[in-house]
Amino acid sequence: MNLTYEAVDATGTRRSARLEAPNVHSAVEQLRRDGLYVTDIRETPCGDVDVPHTATGVRVGRLPFKTLVLFARQMAMLLRAGSGVVPALMAIKRQLTKPERAAVLDQLIHDLEDGLTLTEALRKQPQSFDCVFCSIIAAGEASATLADMFERLAVILQKRNGVRKKIIGAIAYPALLIVMSFHIMGVLLFFVLPRFGAMFEQLGIDPPASTKFLLAIGMTLRTYWPLFIVAALACGVGAGLLFFGRRGRRWLGDRLIGVPLVGRVLSQLIQGQLLRTMGVLIEARVGLLETLELSRGVTENVRFSHLFDQLDETVTAGGSIYTVFERSPLIAPHVSQAIRTGEESGNLGGAISYCADALDETNEELVNAAARLLEPLILIGMGFVVGLVAVSLFMPLFDMTAAMQ
Repeated sequence: MNLTYEAVDATGTRRSARLEAPNVHSAVEQLRRDGLYVTDIRETPCGDVDVPHTATGVRVGRLPFKTLVLFARQMAMLLRAGSGVVPALMAIKRQLTKPERAAVLDQLIHDLEDGLTLTEALRKQPQSFDCVFCSIIAAGEASATLADMFERLAVILQKRNGVRKKIIGAIAYPALLIVMSFHIMGVLLFFVLPRFGAMFEQLGIDPPASTKFLLAIGMTLRTYWPLFIVAALACGVGAGLLFFGRRGRRWLGDRLIGVPLVGRVLSQLIQGQLLRTMGVLIEARVGLLETLELSRGVTENVRFSHLFDQLDETVTAGGSIYTVFERSPLIAPHVSQAIRTGEESGNLGGAISYCADALDETNEELVNAAARLLEPLILIGMGFVVGLVAVSLFMPLFDMTAAMQ
């Protein structure tokens, strides 16, 4: 969530800014570690987000996902080559062609030159750098392994990008088939059916019930087409809010996770992202409780939120992650067993990252299998609908021909 806070630092200077965190408690802990005493903190209302600008008045934009992956990889490469942070940012900024994206790095450079740490500068731009990104960089600054942390960030971002591409690629062809189906039905109902209807009237043919039903649908669409256009636009807006709006995605995800096949795919996709984030954070020497708080922000699904509540209670009481995962129906048994081995061997971060790699491979297979299953189903549905229309239109003609013989 986006939060607005007011705080006092060690010198007594008052600060006011925005940041992104999974919840208020995590934000307060994050600010406390930065040496700030929070006097007021609240969620930023939707539509009330300040748009920052550089000193020259250029709007500070948002780095898209692909640019963010490239940014992390280039920072890791330049820092390993011995470059300083500011020169590295300047070198990357020169490669950005869009002013609002270059302004993001301009603002980072300006904040670093003002004496802020890289973590503090990143946290001032939550629209580009989320809480997980900032926490991994903070661990890199604390342990003087900033290049390694940028490399790990590049890995986790690349994995997320790969999952997104797989999902988009899997649904692209079925979506095209659905659009074609609606196009074919529109042509049949608006242009083909009226001609057959007029021909049946001229020939005095009493069509069967299925043909009358299709003719009635075609007549209704042609008569009230403005209302159907408005309804289609409303459905489009609703679908946009459902798939791209934060609340809509959360509601849809909570419902879909209970659907047998779709729920399994969605659950494993969420598990892959969660475990990838947890593994990277633990390997970056981030505390376990803080890791759980930061990883919670990866998803807002209700079932996984309950799982993290149980994890918080168990770990705070001195228990193990394995006991919670073993009882949860969301987590596969082989995942919980691998995490148990990691806890017992003292390599929890490596075990979790291994599970994330295994889940990524499984998720790729599941997405491809779902796409292969969906495509023939859509084709069968298209064939059934078009065949039903064709039979309903030509059956009266066949009956009339048979009667004339």
